Amino acid sequence: MPRFLNTVVINGSLHRPSRTRVLLEEVTQKISHDVALQTQFIDLVDLVPFIGTAISKDSLNTVAKQALQRIERADFLIVGAPVFRGSVPGLFKHLFDLIDMDALAGKPVLLAATGGSARHGLVIDHQLRTLFGFFHALSLPAGIYATSEEIQEGQIVSETLAKRLELVTSLAAPVLNGVINQQRHNIVERAVA
Repeated sequence: MPRFLNTVVINGSLHRPSRTRVLLEEVTQKISHDVALQTQFIDLVDLVPFIGTAISKDSLNTVAKQALQRIERADFLIVGAPVFRGSVPGLFKHLFDLIDMDALAGKPVLLAATGGSARHGLVIDHQLRTLFGFFHALSLPAGIYATSEEIQEGQIVSETLAKRLELVTSLAAPVLNGVINQQRHNIVERAVA
């Protein structure tokens, strides 16, 4: 009974091309070597015209509502955002303001961020982890941060970053495989009941 984790990867960058997208693609690829993922990407830049002025889900168009539904229905989220002047983009935070408060409870989330220098490296713990803590999501213990020197021209050029990616994905795999096993167990129990 094969089972995939319905995975949504959220790129919080407002630019295309995006170093954040490069990092998220690499994380997703590395995790998929050890965990069965069914992956969909959501790029914030594509949602700008639809969520920028929305104050509730009711005022969203179909494209934005579908993006929110995919996030809320995911089994696993990989979330990344660029950092500028010590913070993530306001529209990235606004996207999560539109998410149902209980939709992410207990869901594993791998956190990632990119920035111009190592000075912003703590954004994962000081902003992203607290945001997903509010939702009672299960933030995986290790996140991944990359600087502009480590990702250039759409490629990861840092051996140090490559090693950090290996560490983060190796720590994520057991947790995610545990989620898959629990889902299989639940399916069997429902079938027997």
